[in-house]
Amino acid sequence: MNSINRRSVLLAGLGVAGAGALAACSGSGSTPALINPSGSAVAAADKKRTQSGKTHELTLTAAQAMVDLGAGITARTWAFSGQTPGKELRVSAGDTLAATLSNQLPNQITTSLHWHGIALRNDMDGAPPATQAAVRAGRNFTYRFTADAPGTYFFHPHVGVQLDRGLYAPLIVEDPREPLSYDEEWVVVLDDWLDGVTGTPDDVFAELRHGMGGMHMGEDSGGSSGSSGHDMGDMGGMDMSGSGMDATSGSPSASSSGGGMSTRFMLMGARSALLGGDAGDVKYPHHLVNGRVPADPQVFRGKPGERVRLRLINAGGDTAYRVALGGHKLTITHTDGFPVRHQQADAVLIGMGERYDALVTLDDGVFPLVASAEGKNATAMAVIRTGSGSTPKATVRPAELDGKVMVASQLHAADDVRLASKKADRVHRIELTGGMMTYNWAINGKRFDMNDPTAHPITVEQDQRVRLDFVNTTTMWHPMHLHGHTYQLGNSGPRKDTTIVLPKKTVSVFFDADNPGQWMLHCHNAYHGEAGMMALVAYQA
Repeated sequence: MNSINRRSVLLAGLGVAGAGALAACSGSGSTPALINPSGSAVAAADKKRTQSGKTHELTLTAAQAMVDLGAGITARTWAFSGQTPGKELRVSAGDTLAATLSNQLPNQITTSLHWHGIALRNDMDGAPPATQAAVRAGRNFTYRFTADAPGTYFFHPHVGVQLDRGLYAPLIVEDPREPLSYDEEWVVVLDDWLDGVTGTPDDVFAELRHGMGGMHMGEDSGGSSGSSGHDMGDMGGMDMSGSGMDATSGSPSASSSGGGMSTRFMLMGARSALLGGDAGDVKYPHHLVNGRVPADPQVFRGKPGERVRLRLINAGGDTAYRVALGGHKLTITHTDGFPVRHQQADAVLIGMGERYDALVTLDDGVFPLVASAEGKNATAMAVIRTGSGSTPKATVRPAELDGKVMVASQLHAADDVRLASKKADRVHRIELTGGMMTYNWAINGKRFDMNDPTAHPITVEQDQRVRLDFVNTTTMWHPMHLHGHTYQLGNSGPRKDTTIVLPKKTVSVFFDADNPGQWMLHCHNAYHGEAGMMALVAYQA
C-alpha cells in the first residue's frame, strides 16, 4: 500500500468564509437575540406534534460495568444497566418517552443523553452546554419528549468523548401505519471498541490532541504499518502558528518523553478510496456487532424465504463500516429514519451516526453479516442461521463487500418525504477546517467554545428554508450531524441528519427551520467534535 499523506493543508485566510451569508451575525460583532431552549417558541412548536397519548417511563442507569464482548474478552467500561449496547427502546410514533438518566458514573463524572436523529423539543436534546447543564454524578435528569417521526435512531452521551464508551442503545420508533411488508426485524449496532482494553477514550484524545507535530518521528508503535503511513516528509509547508490545542481543552496529557509523543492510539496508514483517502485516526483492537467480537458472534435465527428488515446503526467513534450479508442482496429502504426510493445493493457504507434500513430475503444456510472497518483492515461480524452448516470464520470476507456499495449520494428521498421545491431563504457556508498536524478541527476556522456556546452562532429564523454548504477543506472525511432536524441532500437526495463529507468536496443540504431552539452541528467523529469541529445552529428571537 502506498503511504498516505495524512495532513490537512490549512488554506490561507480560512476564517469565516462566506461572510455575506452570515450577515445576520456580523457587522457590529454583537450576538443576535436567540430563542431560549426552554422558551415559549419551543413549547409552542412542541404542542403541534402529533401525540398518541401513550407514555413510556423508564430509568437508564449509567454506571461502571464489566462487559463481556465474547470469546473470553471482557472490558471495564461505562454502560446502561451493565450491558452494551443498552437495552433497545421501542415506541410508536406519537408516543411520549419519559426516560430518567441516573448518573452513577465514578469520579464525579458528568454526563447527558442525546437522542440522535429525533426532532424533539430543544431542551430535551441532551447537548450540554447549549440545551442543559450536564447531569452531575449521583443526580438524575428526566428527558420527556414526543417522538413523532418513525425510524431507526439511537441515543448516547454528549459530553467529552463518552460516545466512545459503552453508553449507547438503539431507539426504534415504529410506524403505526408501516408500509413495508416483512416477517422479522434485526437491529444491528456497529461499534469500534478500545475502552477497558487498550486504554480509554480520554487516553486516546489526550494523545491525539498533541497532533502529529508532537510525534516521535520514525517510531514504530507496533501498529500494522508503522509511522510511515503518515508520509511526514513535506510538513514544512504546514501552518503551525498558534493553532495547537490549548492546555485546558482536553484530557490530561498522554505519556511522552523528550518533547515527543508516542503513537499508542493514533492509527497509521488507514486508507479508503470510498472515503477519499485517510480513513481514520484511531487504532481499535475490536470491532463489534451488537457488543460481540467476530470470534464469538451474535446469531440471528430465521427461516429460508423469510423477509427480514435490518436496522443498521453505526455507534462507532472513528470508523465507517462497509456492511454486507454473504450470499444476499440488500434492498435499501431508509436512511437516518426516513424512507428512500428502494435500491438494491451488495453492500452499504455507514459513517458514524448514520443509520440504514434494508430488506433481505433469507436463503437456506448460515451466512455472515460482515461490517468491514473501512480502510482499517479489520471487521465486525454476526451470523444469520436459517439451516445447517458451520459458523463462518471470524476472518470471512463475503464477495458482496467488493460488489455494488451504496452510499447516500446515490439515494433519492421517497416522494412523501421529499422537500417541496423552494428557494433557500438563508445560505450558510460551513467550512470544515483543520488537520492532523495540530489536531485543530474546527468549523469556519473557529473551534467551538464550550464556555461560550453562543459566541459564533449560525443563525436561522423560524419557517425559513435553509441551505448549508458543507465545504471540506481538509484531507479527512467528516460525518456531519445536525441536531433537531433532518436535511435533504441536494434537490432530491435522501433526508438525513448525518452525512459523509469527503475531503476537498462540498455537500449542499436543505432543511426547513421548523424546530426552534439552539442546536448543535458537528462532526460525528467523537474526537474531531471534541477537538472543536462543532457549531451552534440557533434560531433568532
